Amino acid sequence: MAEQFCTVNDDVTLCYEAFGDASDPAMLLVMGLSTQMIGWPDEFCEQLAARGYYVVRFDNRDIGRSTQLKDLGVPTVKQLLLRDKSAARYTLEHMAADGIGLLDHLGIERAHVVGVSMGGMIAQTMAARFPERVLSLASIISNTGSRWSGQPSPRMYPMLLKPAPRDRAGYIRHTVETFKKIGSQGFPIDEDELRRTAERSYDRGLNPAGSVRQLAAIIASGDRTPLLRTITMPTVVIHGRKDRLVPTSGGRATAKAIPGARLVIIDGMGHDLPRGAWPRMLDEIEQNAARAGEPAAAA
Repeated sequence: MAEQFCTVNDDVTLCYEAFGDASDPAMLLVMGLSTQMIGWPDEFCEQLAARGYYVVRFDNRDIGRSTQLKDLGVPTVKQLLLRDKSAARYTLEHMAADGIGLLDHLGIERAHVVGVSMGGMIAQTMAARFPERVLSLASIISNTGSRWSGQPSPRMYPMLLKPAPRDRAGYIRHTVETFKKIGSQGFPIDEDELRRTAERSYDRGLNPAGSVRQLAAIIASGDRTPLLRTITMPTVVIHGRKDRLVPTSGGRATAKAIPGARLVIIDGMGHDLPRGAWPRMLDEIEQNAARAGEPAAAA
């Protein structure tokens, strides 16, 4: 399906794309900070669809081709470093409501929800705040928001806060180098694939201020541990043992907070979706979804 658009929560337009048969159980993919929906590789989405799911990915607000909330201003670096919650123009709960709005637009009553990094935080919030809409939850390389687990080391903040170059060649080079630093050291790194994704992202449109507002939303949402304790649907927490951006403690704390959650630690995996780990990740997502009692259609 080609990219499409819908308006949710009155003023936010989301760009989305679907894979597979709309009659199959729905699976909503939620991407992370500063990353467009194409961060979910086409082949990854196609392989999920081949397992019998109607897979939907979308650009979060303030990224890609979804609404850029320019009128809201930009938090300062000082506010972010001081974790000033007043700097946020919206929170993870607003972003979770966006995802539910997309399901409403598509006429989907309930969906399996899979989120990575910040997308994992959004997916967790969807599961807790809208339990009647979420069949199962997969939280990947994410955390609980606690300041005592799963937080980047101080040496990572310059990389997080440094804006990418605005010219095409500079942006692509910066993006490739960033993912080489935070990505999986235990799996082959395909620089050509990284470069193609960076090229597509640049051509779809940049919004550096949106990335800052998204980071402020994470900070403003604080420690979600009490909220995570209310999640009741089947949950799998997947984390990379070599994640240098969100340490493994973030995944462990998430699994500990969610009753009955299954924790999966993948050796060699960093803060990305390495192709070599796809078989394990896809199996875990599918097995967790099956625990919801609504198995996928026969492939």
